[in-house]
Amino acid sequence: MIEIAFLIRSLNYGGAERQLITLVKALNKKKFNITVLYFYSGGALEKDLQDSGIRLISLEKRERWDLFGFCWRLVSHLKHINPDVLHGYLGTSNLLTIFLKPFLPSTRIVWGVRASNVDLSRYDWLPHLTFKVECFLSRFADAIIVNSYAGRAYHLKHRFPADKMVVIANGIDTERFKPDSKARAKVRAEWGISEDKILIGLVGRLDPMKDHPTFLKASALLCKQRQDVSFVCVGSGSESYAQKLYRLTQKLGISEKVIWAGVRTDMPAVHNALDIATSSSSYGEGFSNAIGEAMACGVPCVVTDVGDSALIVGQTGASVPSQNPETLASGWVSCLGKDRDEMGLKARSRILEHFSVKQLVEKTQATLQAITNLSTKHSVS
Repeated sequence: MIEIAFLIRSLNYGGAERQLITLVKALNKKKFNITVLYFYSGGALEKDLQDSGIRLISLEKRERWDLFGFCWRLVSHLKHINPDVLHGYLGTSNLLTIFLKPFLPSTRIVWGVRASNVDLSRYDWLPHLTFKVECFLSRFADAIIVNSYAGRAYHLKHRFPADKMVVIANGIDTERFKPDSKARAKVRAEWGISEDKILIGLVGRLDPMKDHPTFLKASALLCKQRQDVSFVCVGSGSESYAQKLYRLTQKLGISEKVIWAGVRTDMPAVHNALDIATSSSSYGEGFSNAIGEAMACGVPCVVTDVGDSALIVGQTGASVPSQNPETLASGWVSCLGKDRDEMGLKARSRILEHFSVKQLVEKTQATLQAITNLSTKHSVS
């Protein structure tokens, strides 16, 4: 039995958080004894693990500079668990695993890296510092699991060790995310969208990385070509950035065409409500869960060629350059001119074949077993 502890900032809504939950619920419980430790309690996704039999430990961190008590609790819990593997998820958690190594000399350290081509100029000093330290300390990890080939290439440029990095794509729960006509009808009725209307959606937090302005500008261009289209943005963000986006829709004259749905907990139903799903990200994207989930629901996707988005979609949808409203609108027009039912079937088949939870689990288990020397059949590639 391998004792494994996962360390993550919170269990709030987010792609990394959802993937962690998907992974730990699916790992073989006969081979892995699992603990999830998280900095901040009260995350909306905590309940998804509370009845799973997986041990959850909140470290009760109060705010950014609550360090001494937080670190004491973290070390105490980990010394009690004495894990064979300590698996960080994202930058700060990854760094902590290295600083914890002196307290856990026999524990193997695994990093989880989820992004690519991050534009650090858009953030304050702390992410800058964190990434620089992360690059320097990456050599001390025993394995680094990256969820995209774009992320691997980006981190290689910043001197992450090539021999320790393995690409394991996200896994999409195709039992949860699947075509559902009743759910589609319910959400569309809630939003006032008739079945003869085309609904194009962007699922993602309101963050500059997701480039909602390009999505909105492309929406305005499409509205000039046809009247049977509406748009929805699902996700939340800072109020100041949200207000900036609202003002842009007014300036573009499409306020009545755009639904701001906020955070939703019924994501399979939300994806099913769409006719086309879109990722308009301009940087930072690794593996887009939103795109994979929409495809699993049988929804064709038009994406910007950022991260591994084009690779995920393959020939089932369209990929266009980033930060270009004209090409994004053209991608939608092209998609609308094809048999979207057929595109949707091919999209779901692609997820089933290449990005299943089974593949995620098998590759992750092989990597973890390899670094703990408990399997002679697998090695980190």
